[in-house]
Amino acid sequence: MNLVVQRARHPQLRDYIHSAVFGLLPFIQKGMVERAAVIFFNTDGIPVERFVFKLAVNLSYGSKVEEADLEFSLRSFLIKLSVSESLTKVLPRNYRWEITAYFRSLPEASANKDVEQWIPTDTRQWEQPPLLTPIKSMSSEPLCVQLYIEHPSLSEPKPQNGEV
Repeated sequence: MNLVVQRARHPQLRDYIHSAVFGLLPFIQKGMVERAAVIFFNTDGIPVERFVFKLAVNLSYGSKVEEADLEFSLRSFLIKLSVSESLTKVLPRNYRWEITAYFRSLPEASANKDVEQWIPTDTRQWEQPPLLTPIKSMSSEPLCVQLYIEHPSLSEPKPQNGEV
């Protein structure tokens, strides 16, 4: 795609990201994934920031995709990611993160071994609706993607130990 991208230096981190993304691919292609998110948690396991990719795949296209059009749209979408750093804050090193997928319908475990890579999560949710910061949206049939950041509402109860 002739686009400079950043990648993780650590091989295990790179493998984790690669397996998560490619593990979602069959479900995205079937239109089963509504959103994929990278969620950052404080030391109490409370989300402090979510990067949400909202996906819509038009399954009626099949293999009739104009690759050049899709590539152009994806390029501009990915370039926007590199300049969105100013919308985030630096998080402490002891925070953790995970990749989470939100499915429109739950895949059947017996139907596909890819399902085994994904487990139900007990991620804590915020009590108040989050603050949304739109980053970029893209609509290039058959794929539509919206990226936004979610932060806790200003009225969200603060953790007891004073962490962000």
